Amino acid sequence: MDFNFTEEQTMIRDSLSRLIREQYDFETRRKVVQSESGWRPEMWAQFAELGLLMAPFSEEDGGLGGGPIDAMVVMEEFGKGLVVEPYVPSVVCGGGFLKRGNDAQKEEYLSGVMSGENIFAFAYAEPRGRYNLADLETTAKKDGSGFVLNGHKAVVVGAPWATHFIVTARTSGDRRDSNGVTVFVVAKDAQGISTRDYPTVDGRRASEVYFENVAVDAEAVIGEVDNGLPLIETVTDEAIAAICAEACGAMKVAHAMTVDYSRQRKQFGVAIGKFQVLQHRMVDMLMEHEQSISMTYMATLKLDEDEVTRKKAASAAKVRIGQAGRFVGQEAVQIHGGMGMTDELAVGHYFKRLTMIDAEFGNVDHHLKRYTALSEMDLPAAAE
Repeated sequence: MDFNFTEEQTMIRDSLSRLIREQYDFETRRKVVQSESGWRPEMWAQFAELGLLMAPFSEEDGGLGGGPIDAMVVMEEFGKGLVVEPYVPSVVCGGGFLKRGNDAQKEEYLSGVMSGENIFAFAYAEPRGRYNLADLETTAKKDGSGFVLNGHKAVVVGAPWATHFIVTARTSGDRRDSNGVTVFVVAKDAQGISTRDYPTVDGRRASEVYFENVAVDAEAVIGEVDNGLPLIETVTDEAIAAICAEACGAMKVAHAMTVDYSRQRKQFGVAIGKFQVLQHRMVDMLMEHEQSISMTYMATLKLDEDEVTRKKAASAAKVRIGQAGRFVGQEAVQIHGGMGMTDELAVGHYFKRLTMIDAEFGNVDHHLKRYTALSEMDLPAAAE
């Protein structure tokens, strides 16, 4: 298996790394997060100019011919800078659905995603749904040739900046049935949509999105009516791999900051980095980060495998990243002392982002259960 990056991927990493160092330093990010809009549209435009929004898409779709590995490269660098712009909601999730849509949908929406003009948010989570992607109270009732959407989507990340939503809704069956789920693309300004926007604990923006008799036509359906869950799971696993890469970037910086601080902070006239017990803790942080990188690579490379293999790889990576992110974040804050959680110190912001990554698309407990259930499915085949 080849773990070397292509020349194009290396160029993307180098260009993005330089951009984040020069234009996404911690103080600049703090000002952006505290601003009214909470992001920089001009930075999003720069990402588009660099080709970052086109990188994961095939040349047939107008992209640069990349894939999940390209998204992994981008997200790892974004994790280092705690970038708040909606790359995962719009490019990985929105683009992930649209590139599997029909030709008309690709022509209408996908080129706009790659240019940065169309910004998508993935409206899938519901107040009582936990992490079950099929647990939907949002409904889409048939109305002539189209549908009428009603429901409430919770914590829709990036929604305040979005022009469109990818919406999951139940078109038939009972609340938690795996069948009867359909995916729709809906313009944010459609009649009947209302939002309540708010900042999240890790510096991003999200919305509660309400659908009240929102009419959409048949062309708004992505994939098959009543059989959208496999598509949702596929795109969600791609998003999991992407945020795992983001976590790896954040862990790398949190560890580096902690090592640097331990060399400067003195106790009893000696730099605390000289104390063996703290050295051991920082080595453990490094090991957690290195293991997370390996699991992220594995999950990313298996996204094109069969369904069970893909799901197991994504869940295994999410468990490892959730555990490692918590460990690295907590150790970084503790070694920095009480000031580690102050708003003025960067390490606390990395801790918050790593904590939130654990909760996105299923936490450690959820993915441990998912991995166990998938492994039990494999047992009869292994026994034979």
